[in-house]
Amino acid sequence: MSQALDAPPQQGAPVIEAIDPAELAARHGLTVSGARPTLRGYVRQLWHRRHFITSFATAKLTAQYSRAHLGQLWQVLTPLLNAAVHYLVFGVLVGTRRGIEDFVPFLVTGVFVFTFTQSSALAGTRAIAGNLGLVRALHFPRAALPLAFCLQQLQQLLFSMAALAVILLCFGVPVTACWLLVPGVLALQFLFNAGLALALARLGSGTPDVAQLMPFVLRTWMYGSGVMFSLQSKLQGRHVPGFVRTALEFNPAAVFIDLMRYALIDSFRAAQPPGQAAAWWVAAACWAVVAAVCGFIWFWKAEETYGRG
Repeated sequence: MSQALDAPPQQGAPVIEAIDPAELAARHGLTVSGARPTLRGYVRQLWHRRHFITSFATAKLTAQYSRAHLGQLWQVLTPLLNAAVHYLVFGVLVGTRRGIEDFVPFLVTGVFVFTFTQSSALAGTRAIAGNLGLVRALHFPRAALPLAFCLQQLQQLLFSMAALAVILLCFGVPVTACWLLVPGVLALQFLFNAGLALALARLGSGTPDVAQLMPFVLRTWMYGSGVMFSLQSKLQGRHVPGFVRTALEFNPAAVFIDLMRYALIDSFRAAQPPGQAAAWWVAAACWAVVAAVCGFIWFWKAEETYGRG
């Protein structure tokens, strides 16, 4: 029997070759289900789904106040009421309006601009964890979700900016050519918010506690960004280490707020030293590019893990 087993195959018998499954899949164009695409391929997928992103953002914004009696009017009332509360607490009770010309335009601009970043960060944190049913049911680049939520917040901000323009005119702030800088500020801030939302979406998908922690982090960030007061005047005359002063004045929220005030409020613009606006523009561009690129790449690296577990 041993000799029979060791005997060579008879002449003419078919020989079965061992085939590598990976080689066979590659030969027929098969890929691993849910595998992360290349970075260029991922960008291409997002571009192909740009209509889904815009439609999803618009639908979320429309549904946000669909059950309220005032409906979409709340898109204007909400930022106005937030600004009124901040004025009552900080402008009247705390007295931060002292020494600030055009305090109401100054305050409302800061509140609206910071709310854009704050809402984008909160929405990004819950973008994956709060939409697991959609993530698990459909195949699409997961970055579409945080980007759609950021676009939703941008659309909300546009309503706020219309209300802000009315407030500025009512308080005697003139329309100047510098108002044309507003789209550039919003574009850079949107890039920064998108990168931040992508990074927080990855954190929030793996660690649900991040969503509970974010409101406290954002509140601290708001107080350190000069939303309700002049950050420069508070730091003036105080013994603050140089790196702390620079970190506060050039943190991204403060930079975008000051740039928007520079573009809209003539009294704020006149009070700035020469070269200050250029420094803000450079800082804003750096923050936008770094956040967008790093946030996008870091989110893409974990693409195949979202919705699993």
